[in-house]
Amino acid sequence: MEKAFAKIIESVGEDLNREGLRDTPKRAAKAFQFLTQGYHQSLDDIVNNALFESECNEMVVVNNIELYSMCEHHMLPFIGHAHVAYIPQGKVLGLSKVARIVDMFARRLQIQETLTKQIADTIMQVTGAAGVGVIIEAKHMCMMMRGVEKQNSVMRTSAMLGNFRSDQSTRSEFLALCGINR
Repeated sequence: MEKAFAKIIESVGEDLNREGLRDTPKRAAKAFQFLTQGYHQSLDDIVNNALFESECNEMVVVNNIELYSMCEHHMLPFIGHAHVAYIPQGKVLGLSKVARIVDMFARRLQIQETLTKQIADTIMQVTGAAGVGVIIEAKHMCMMMRGVEKQNSVMRTSAMLGNFRSDQSTRSEFLALCGINR
């Protein structure tokens, strides 16, 4: 990866011997490995048995989970936050595990639509919930820094499973708790 970054830097006409660029290929490779670490994480390691018996059968919502991902089309960042909710059926997931699941999928080359669905499907699979809702709101550098250069555009995607899909009142409650029903 380090050699590939060196080639890219040289390809734009820069001198790798310039003081500020001497260690850039190494730093860039290390940064890119961090930004794509989700490929090297497993769901079992993330959840780590943090699924607990509970009589709770009301909606559990985790709002504003920061996320940083890389657009698979341009390899530019998209940055935003996820709102994740589920309705437990006898088991609840450790709070930090929700954010870790978001990160595991976000730290891959990705499109937001797929990311949203992957998170929802995984929360449903892990918890056996009656329903799961995920909303992601993000700004995409591929739209801001290049192309149409729209600085204030925000993309919203949602995935609604189980009760969140079939019951309008459940969906409305989730949207209101996320501050989206206006």
